[in-house]
Amino acid sequence: MPTPTLHTDRLLLEPYRPDDAKDFIALLTDPEVGRFMGDGPLTADEAGALFGRVFTKVYADDLFDVWAVRRDGHYVGHAELKRTDQVDGHEIIYALAKPAWGAGLGTELARALVRHGFDTLGLPRVYATVAEANHASLALLGRLGFVHERDIAEADGTVTRVLVVNRAPA
Repeated sequence: MPTPTLHTDRLLLEPYRPDDAKDFIALLTDPEVGRFMGDGPLTADEAGALFGRVFTKVYADDLFDVWAVRRDGHYVGHAELKRTDQVDGHEIIYALAKPAWGAGLGTELARALVRHGFDTLGLPRVYATVAEANHASLALLGRLGFVHERDIAEADGTVTRVLVVNRAPA
């Protein structure tokens, strides 16, 4: 099933368009945005290659849902919901550009991803992996009902928290 378009009160989540490349690269190369993502901020070449794979692999092979996040028609972030072996389930991934920080958009975005996982995909639970030092994301996910499941000790000495929220019983 192709990545659907999702709406919240203030956000539009839609499949990427080729003309989003510049914004995507700027987001994933920003040191403050990328410091808690994967192995840290990407280089422009790495981000450009990743953007290309969104179209040639993710969308072409219908691997998982990945969205450009917009507010008032402007690109403000990135979101994914995908199955990963690290959590043996589906994980939400999101990043907002710095101008979108502090307005509650992260909570709105994460809530939309969880709702999509439960209501559309029928998942029994949704995971998130968050660097132990990323206090803002840990607090945000805690407000949405995510609870700590376990820790992953990373090779560089840092810790990644595995969080989970279970679907409410019907």
